[in-house]
Order: sequence, then C-alpha cells, then structure tokens
Amino acid sequence: MPLSNKVVLITGANGGLGTAVMKAFLDSGARIAGVAKTIQNSDFPHSKFIGYSAELGSADAARTVTAAVIAKWERIDVLVHLVGAFIGGKSVAETDDATLEQMLEVNLRVAFYMFRAVLPGMRNQGAGRILAIGSRTAADPQPMVGAYSASKAALVSLVRTVALENKDRGISANVILPGTMDTPGNRAAMPDADPAKWVHPSQVASLLLHLASDQASQISGAVIPILGGDL
Repeated sequence: MPLSNKVVLITGANGGLGTAVMKAFLDSGARIAGVAKTIQNSDFPHSKFIGYSAELGSADAARTVTAAVIAKWERIDVLVHLVGAFIGGKSVAETDDATLEQMLEVNLRVAFYMFRAVLPGMRNQGAGRILAIGSRTAADPQPMVGAYSASKAALVSLVRTVALENKDRGISANVILPGTMDTPGNRAAMPDADPAKWVHPSQVASLLLHLASDQASQISGAVIPILGGDL
C-alpha cells in the first residue's frame, strides 16, 4: 500500500470531491483524519479513520485540529487541503465586497492557516507533503468569476512559495487545477451542461494519492491541470 503507516489530514473531507479522495486514501493503508464542518466517524466506517468537526476559518481552529491529530497519531505526514468555494456570475465592476472577502477567506486564508499549522511538525520530522486544489481559472481566467479566479491564483502562489521555502526539509507542495468536476452539486447547479466533459473526482483523487506517496518525492512546486474533455 503506497501510504502504509502514514498519517494524512484531509480537509473538506465529505464534500463532492472529498468523498472520492477519502475513499482513495482509506484504501492506501494510511491513517486518516478527516475534517469538515459536520462529520462523524460513521461517515467513513474504517478502523484507520477519525473525523473532526471544525470550522477552519481562523488560525486557532487550524492549530486546534492539527494539535488534535498529532496528539492522536504523533505526526502529520500529508495535508490534503480540499476546502474551497465558488461564487461567480458578476463582473469585477459589479462584485461586492462580501463576495470578494468570502472568496479570499475560503480559498486562500483557510489554506494559509492550515499550511502554517502543519509546517512546523513536518519541518521537525524532515518530511511532509502538502497538496491543494486550485482551479483551472487560476491559470486561465474567465469573465464573470474575477474574485474566485484571483483567490485561486493566490492559492497557487502560496503553494509554490511553500515548496520553495521547505525544499531543504524533505517537504513537497503541489497544487492541482481541475476544470469543472462531475459532482452532485455541479450537476444540480448546471442541469443543461454536458457532464461527460467534466473531470471525474476519482481522477483527481488518484493524482493526489500519487503526489502524497514516496514515488512523487521529487515533484514539488508543480501546478497540474486536470481538464477532462473540456480542453
């Protein structure tokens, strides 16, 4: 198993993408701490899974979750950060302050808090993997999603900075940029779209699993698009 005896912290663990990621990682042999606003151990019945219900909108919350996992399993080898949100439909000129703040909070600040919380332990142990989910629009901006695209582009910059700052401590950091994913939420929001062109969450999960493994130890600072059939 590629992650036998590793400890993996997954945020956004029971979302549309999170469920596929959880399944892949639970099958990998790792011990998994899954974090979401509301989550129970019974959501993923497995001897190596523990759920932590938490709002990750503050530095204190990120530190508390990180400390709880380390207290349980003594270390965190991998952070898979899936938390994110989308708001679009308005031009930059029409976007209100609340939308901008929400996109920066959910897509950038929460990631910053989590990265900062897990990095000291990873640096002390001389190994770690940090993985995040961006968006195609971080590298390929589109009209009417300016705040969202900017927040995801900032996330890409943050991940690459973490990779550079920790390259001498055995820590890698990478970010995946998926196109529209085939999740129940996206199907409900876009009933007239063709999901055959969308990205399968299982493909994203498989790539995250590879990047978390020792087989990808030399991959760091990578920004990897997954676009499905919508090239």
